[in-house]
Amino acid sequence: MFGRTSSPDANRLSVLTAAVLLALAMTSLFDIQEGVQGIQLPGIYLPLGLNLRFLAILLALGLTATGMDWMLRSHPLLADKSTFSHLLLPTLTTLIISAPLYILPRGGLWWLAFGIGSLLLILVFLAEYAIVDSSNILYPAASAGLTALSLAMFLILSIALRYALARLIILIPLLLLAAFAVSLRALHLYLPGQWKYAWAAGASIVCVQLAAGLHYWPLSPIKFGLILLGSLYAITNLARNLEQGIALKRAVIEPLIILGVLWTIALFVA
Repeated sequence: MFGRTSSPDANRLSVLTAAVLLALAMTSLFDIQEGVQGIQLPGIYLPLGLNLRFLAILLALGLTATGMDWMLRSHPLLADKSTFSHLLLPTLTTLIISAPLYILPRGGLWWLAFGIGSLLLILVFLAEYAIVDSSNILYPAASAGLTALSLAMFLILSIALRYALARLIILIPLLLLAAFAVSLRALHLYLPGQWKYAWAAGASIVCVQLAAGLHYWPLSPIKFGLILLGSLYAITNLARNLEQGIALKRAVIEPLIILGVLWTIALFVA
């Protein structure tokens, strides 16, 4: 039964949002190269540029995780419980928002990305707070919204990495982490109280294998992102259907339809 409603403490939400957005804005203010360090791997040397913009992103990630925990502690149902499950998507959202902000040059497009990202981040904060209580009248909408936002964040990250021509050694870990977190959180929302680590790991591995295969193809960033998004959604949706006891023949229908639609769009998009 849905009947109760609750909203986060306005002061905590304001402080959290302002702190994270300030840290993200610093990615444009700072552009001082501090030096280049490298990691020597077998057969490959990986240079790593260290600058204040990168440190600002790390600061934003830390502020998101700690600030989200601080805000959730004001909820009566989470006073003495773990908030780990509610930290995954906000932290991932901050990471994904920071990718285009780091890549794009200063200008109108950067501010557009900053504005859209800020709005998405606030929506994630509010939705995560709303789904703490399953009897919250906003729970169904918040749960569906978080699932949609998490998939959208994965699409944005895939497009941004492709646009930046990220090397495979950078592309694979980031997509693996993002796909795992998105699939795990989506399945937890579909199946309350259950953590399907095996399914999430399988979905993320399939996605990064596909990404590795497509890395050297002449695909536009949007095509690349839509292909990966279709694969991740299809596997996650199939896992949900099977875990709910739906027969395999019926369970594959919706995932195959969505996969076909997204891949068809990727085929014809400019």
